[in-house]
Parts: sequence; C-alpha cells; structure tokens
Amino acid sequence: MKDLNEILGMASRVQEELQRAQENLDRLEVEGTAGGGLVKVRASAKGRILGVAIDDSLLAPSEKQMLEDLITAAFNDARKKADEVSNAEMGKMTAGLPLPPGFKLPF
Repeated sequence: MKDLNEILGMASRVQEELQRAQENLDRLEVEGTAGGGLVKVRASAKGRILGVAIDDSLLAPSEKQMLEDLITAAFNDARKKADEVSNAEMGKMTAGLPLPPGFKLPF
C-alpha cells in the first residue's frame, strides 16, 4: 500500500508542477513578425495575443490586401513560436518523470 500512496503523492506533485508551468506559459512572451518587421504580433507562449504593431508605411488603402496577408503571417509566426516555447517549457517539466515511451501528458 505504501507504493500506491507514493505513486499518488508523486502524481499530485506532478499535477501541481504542471499547473504552475501552464500559468508560467501565459507570462512568457514571443513576437511573430512578417514583411521584414513591418507587422509584429506579441503573444503569450499559450497563444494569447497581447498586441499588434503595424508600420505606418502600410496604412495606405492600396496596401490593404498586403497588410491583411502580413497580419495573418505574423499571427501564424507568433503561434509557431508560442508552440515552440510551450513545448520546451513543458519538456523541462516532464524530463525527469518515469513515463512510458510515447506517453503524452494533456497540456
């Protein structure tokens, strides 16, 4: 019975650590860019969009379609970077856990 209690205690500690890591991901920031930095999107590592910056040179009506494309590209770049940071941070949390090969924790 002691082994089961140890396993349950370890599972509880892991769950608490994962919760803290998830909260930390929302504080980590990444920046996606497009158009050589003309459009920038800041996001948390969890993918929450924090802000958008658009260079003044893109605010001409004739540039509308290009601006929309650049914003989309910047969002996608920020999301990709957020996923990379999130995976790296969560990987640190699970590195020492004795998990079976291929086992994925729900993040």
